Amino acid sequence: MRNIRYIRKLKRKELKKAVIIILVVVLIDQISKIYVKTHFHLGESVLIFGWEKAQILFTQNRGMAWGAEFGGRTGKFLLTLFRIIAIFAIGYWLRNIIKTGKPGILIVSVSLIFAGALGNIIDSVFYGVIFDDPQHGIATLFSGNPYDTFFHGKVVDMFYFPLWEGILPGWIPIYGGRHFTFFNAIFNVADAAITIGVLLLLLFNKRAFSDPRDQEEEFVYGYFDEKGYHMPFDNKEGEKE
Repeated sequence: MRNIRYIRKLKRKELKKAVIIILVVVLIDQISKIYVKTHFHLGESVLIFGWEKAQILFTQNRGMAWGAEFGGRTGKFLLTLFRIIAIFAIGYWLRNIIKTGKPGILIVSVSLIFAGALGNIIDSVFYGVIFDDPQHGIATLFSGNPYDTFFHGKVVDMFYFPLWEGILPGWIPIYGGRHFTFFNAIFNVADAAITIGVLLLLLFNKRAFSDPRDQEEEFVYGYFDEKGYHMPFDNKEGEKE
């Protein structure tokens, strides 16, 4: 009986950890975006700690990563719809890996990816109807003159770290002799969460996708049903509940 309580406690702990990660990331992401939109002009920037290589630069992204766009308004709507479907799929995966007792590093990684995707979806779905157009001034939250409709909001980006800027040597293929900036992407907290989640999966791939049957310290006694869910034994002898 003690082992059953122990395993259930572990699963509740992992669920709580996932929820906390998601809430913290989404809150920080949205607070930072709303602050920048309501205090910065579009294109305005400030240095972080007075360092030129670290800036808060207010930009907006209508489409995919790196500012790519496709299909006009219809494409934007379909992209937002795809993101919503994707986040439901990620949420289902997260629920499944918690229920099946997967390693903690996998749960943390997927939670970060889920939180990041949710943060950017909020922009796409709602920002068009709760903000006015900041093109010629600072945006107003809950404006009576919104700049667009549901599913057509612009994603807010703000962090810019141009660590190196110059002309590339001529011997470099394709880009040799051209002006280049590293790192020239402008991103937000949600983007950072997704990136960190993916990097954790790549760096700890073997551990993240290891068989929970091998994790004796976490799942001491139990069996896996036909759906792959971990079910605790009643006792050390291996009797099922």
